[in-house]
Amino acid sequence: MGMVVRNRYWVLRHGKSIPNANGLIVSSLENGILDQYKLAPEGVHQARLAAQSFQKVLLENNIPLENVRICYSPFSRTSHTAKVVASVINLPFEGPQCKVVAELRERFFGPSYELASHDKYPEIWALDEKDPFLPPEGGESVADVVSRLTKALISMESEFEGCAVLIVSHGDPLQILQTILKAAKQVTTEAGNNDLASRIQAIKVPSVLSKHRNFALLTGELRAAD
Repeated sequence: MGMVVRNRYWVLRHGKSIPNANGLIVSSLENGILDQYKLAPEGVHQARLAAQSFQKVLLENNIPLENVRICYSPFSRTSHTAKVVASVINLPFEGPQCKVVAELRERFFGPSYELASHDKYPEIWALDEKDPFLPPEGGESVADVVSRLTKALISMESEFEGCAVLIVSHGDPLQILQTILKAAKQVTTEAGNNDLASRIQAIKVPSVLSKHRNFALLTGELRAAD
């Protein structure tokens, strides 16, 4: 039996941010929520383009605006992106259809990488390939991120039904999210264990999680998550 989800999901990586433009890693929540790390002008443009693409998807699929939900990370670059998208598609950002979800925050790469050059990302991804259960020192492993994304998915699945959910988040969390959704759809679980949490638990293994880079997104890139 295939996996049944109550909603359809799209993922959007935030537009090009000031940290992206400056080549900085900003992954802690304390830094991430600061206004100085929101979108760069180019990122605002990317968010507008993504919103137009999403609007087209909604039209093509006959999805009315009242069935749209935007769930976004609390970081300034993602909330800025979500706000731009909401404004373009004409959804009140302060209304109940737009929701900040803490579990969608950026992966914390640890204090030694915080505010360091983004040239260091390949070091982290090399670690992930070797062991996605091993965190960079003081940071989150891929498996840690899977745990909180599972929580986010389960809460969206219980809260919404028949909705088009746009998840506005970051590079690593979104590639990890796509990895687990794709693998969870394909896994065969025992009868009675067909729920999302059981399926994700079944594929929470190094061979699956170490490949998350296969789902990398560009800044401002929109993609269907199913």
